Amino acid sequence: MTTPTTESTGTRRRWAGLAVLVLSVTLVAVDATVLSLAIPSISETLDPSSTQLLWIGDSYSFVLAGLLVSMGALSDRIGRKKLLLLGSSAFGTASLLAAYSPGPGWLILARALLGVAGATIMPSTLSLIRTLFPDARERATAIGVWGAGATAGAALGPLVGGVLLEHFWWGSVFLLNLPVLILLLVLGAWLLPESRDPEPGSWDLLSVLLSMAGVIGVVYAIKELAANGLGHWYVPAALAAGGLALAAFVRRQLRLASPLLDVRLFGNPRFTAAVAGSLASLIGLSGVLFFMSQYLQLVRGYSPLTAGLAEMPAFAGAVAGGLLTAWVARRTGARATLAGGLLVMGAGLGLLGWVHEDSAYLLLGISFLAVGTAEGVVYTLAADLVLSAAPADRAGAASAVSETAYELGTALGIALVGSVVTAIYAGSLHFPAGTPAAAAERAGQSISGAVEAAASLPDGLGQPLLAQAEHAFVHGMNTAALLAAGLLLVSAATAWRLLRDRPGTAASPAGEPTGDEPTGEPGEPAAAPAARSGLAA
Repeated sequence: MTTPTTESTGTRRRWAGLAVLVLSVTLVAVDATVLSLAIPSISETLDPSSTQLLWIGDSYSFVLAGLLVSMGALSDRIGRKKLLLLGSSAFGTASLLAAYSPGPGWLILARALLGVAGATIMPSTLSLIRTLFPDARERATAIGVWGAGATAGAALGPLVGGVLLEHFWWGSVFLLNLPVLILLLVLGAWLLPESRDPEPGSWDLLSVLLSMAGVIGVVYAIKELAANGLGHWYVPAALAAGGLALAAFVRRQLRLASPLLDVRLFGNPRFTAAVAGSLASLIGLSGVLFFMSQYLQLVRGYSPLTAGLAEMPAFAGAVAGGLLTAWVARRTGARATLAGGLLVMGAGLGLLGWVHEDSAYLLLGISFLAVGTAEGVVYTLAADLVLSAAPADRAGAASAVSETAYELGTALGIALVGSVVTAIYAGSLHFPAGTPAAAAERAGQSISGAVEAAASLPDGLGQPLLAQAEHAFVHGMNTAALLAAGLLLVSAATAWRLLRDRPGTAASPAGEPTGDEPTGEPGEPAAAPAARSGLAA
């Protein structure tokens, strides 16, 4: 018999366990963006090329995205708690390697190892929420808190980096992980329950290799295409190889009795809309953080701490958006909430298309607030829709799809937005007459290179060179912001179309299907109606 005392103890334990999971996802999210403010310091210390600088920023997310589905399926097989704790230990070791990297190549490798470890953490957090909170209403609140932690972590990264860089060297942003990980290991071992698929089947190694090769190959090709065009033979080769690997992965999953990923879930419009919306929103958020952190420090002259504080509206908005998602979705429906969030985010990004070197901070603050709040809503609702679409025994693999969209969006945001800014900067930079060749070459690499080159020249040459570099960088930033805004607007329209009511589906007062009748076409998996997901129930 369950007494009120034991029930109360179980409830407290569940919410304490949620705090551990939020700590985990926040740590991984912070690590994806914490380097944004450290880029100028890393450039000065390690002297990376512009291409190495982009890889330092996105190698973590590339590897993380490539392994998430595989690690999510592995967590279903060996246990989600076990994989979470093992991954946390590996994350600490990789953090030490990154902190003391002697050169850019070493730092890229260390960031990739952090991605491997992070891939073991992320899927376990969301799938363990399903185990801790079987009640849909409680789970809705839990996912809202979890989503706030994930999106706030990404927005909090620059502030954390700014505080540390104000007093320590750039490697300190990695050492911060260690005390958090120790706390996570101790509390996680005590508070979290173990869960796994009771009949998991084998973990197919070939599927693991195909998924990783496909994701990394395609993303690498897109990154190089944005930066260098089709002029190099390896760009179409990487795109073709990645595409073939992904096609082979999908074909293999359809044939396996126990696939790593049930690709038939993408026949569910809600599942597809959620994944696509999450991907697009993270492209926008990570891209903003990447170029705005450089803009605030190198163009406006803010210190790292001041720049981090300037981006605080994004953090505050992300927390508020994640926590308010359930309330908004229950009143407007999942369709309007997801499409509206993407629309607001696109508008916020569009504002950055009108920023100049000396624009008032109010314009930046409004943009940060809109982007952060919308990201909090979109990501939290998308995670709930994805989790609700999958059977409980495949929660790890389904969660991994949501996390893959998160990390792939982060990587693509840095790669695509960073490449656009870099290409336009290099193409529109004009050198004052008499600029030495060495200084011109240095300035042409990046805005941080221009700052260093200008400092080494007499004022008569240095100041005009710096002014030209700032103008070229802002021009590239404006263009990238408008392109990202366009992507978000298209995504909003796509989500609105995919989440429309379908024939044969009863509607709830909120305008969402009730869940009494399945949706989708014959032969497709039943759609996960919003009423069956906790957030819009």
